Amino acid sequence: MSLNDSTRGRRGAHAAAGYVVEDPKGGVELRGMVEIPEEPKKTAGDLAHAVVRAAVSAVPVVGGPAVEMLGLVVGPPLEKRRQEWLKELAAAVGELQEKVTGITPEKLSEDPAFVTTAMRASEIAVRTHQQEKLDALRNAIVNSKLPGAPEETLQDMFLHYVDAFTPLHMRILSFFHDPPGWMQGHGVLRPNLYLGSPAGLLEVSMLELAGRRDFYDRLMDDLVQRGLMTGGGMHTSMPEQGFYASRTTPLGNQFLEFISKR
Repeated sequence: MSLNDSTRGRRGAHAAAGYVVEDPKGGVELRGMVEIPEEPKKTAGDLAHAVVRAAVSAVPVVGGPAVEMLGLVVGPPLEKRRQEWLKELAAAVGELQEKVTGITPEKLSEDPAFVTTAMRASEIAVRTHQQEKLDALRNAIVNSKLPGAPEETLQDMFLHYVDAFTPLHMRILSFFHDPPGWMQGHGVLRPNLYLGSPAGLLEVSMLELAGRRDFYDRLMDDLVQRGLMTGGGMHTSMPEQGFYASRTTPLGNQFLEFISKR
C-alpha cells in the first residue's frame, strides 16, 4: 500500500496508536487512532533532567529501576524549586516596578539584556537549595535594572561567581568589605586587641572557621584569584586600624553591590 505525502503527514501527526487503511475511493481512513497532544517545549531544567535520565538509563542492569528512582527522588523537588523561584522572579519584577518609574512586565520582556540576566539567574536557581545564593540571584535581577547597574559583561561574570561560589565565599567577602560593620550587624563583640591579624579577626567573627586555617585560606584564595579581595598579610599581626581595614577591591565592592538588596 502506498501513501501520498498528505497521508504520511497525517500519520506523522499521530502516534502509532492505530492504523491507516485506504478506502476504495482513494482516500484514507484512520481507525483506532488516539489523538496525542504535542509534547510541550522543554525548559533548560527539563533538558538537564532528561540528560541525567538518559545517562542513568545507559548503565547496564540498573538502568530501568534507577531511572524510576531518579524520577521519584529528583522530579518533585525540582518542580517545587521551579515553582518557588517563579514566585521570587515575580516578586523581583514587582520590586522593580516600585523602584523604577515606567517599568512594566511588558517592557522588561522586550529588554534582551534583562531577559538574559533573568534566564541565567533562573538556570542557577533551580540547581541550588541554598537560600543565600537564591537571595543573591533575586537581588541581582532587581539590581540589573537599577541606576548604576554593571555593564552586561560584568553582570554575566558576577552571576557566574554566584553559581561557582559557596555561601561561605560570599559571607567572607562581605566580612572583609567592612569588618566592623559586619560584626555589629551580626552581633559579634569587637575583641579588645591592640595587635591582631585579619584572619584572626575572621575566626573570632565566624566561629565555624575557628582553627580551620587551611580551609578558609582556600576560600580566600578563590576570592583573591578572581580579583575580588586583596591577598597577603592575612595572618600577619598588625595594629587595630590594619586588621579592621577593608580588604575588598573595587571589583569586589561592585560584585557585593550587585548581589545585595538595595
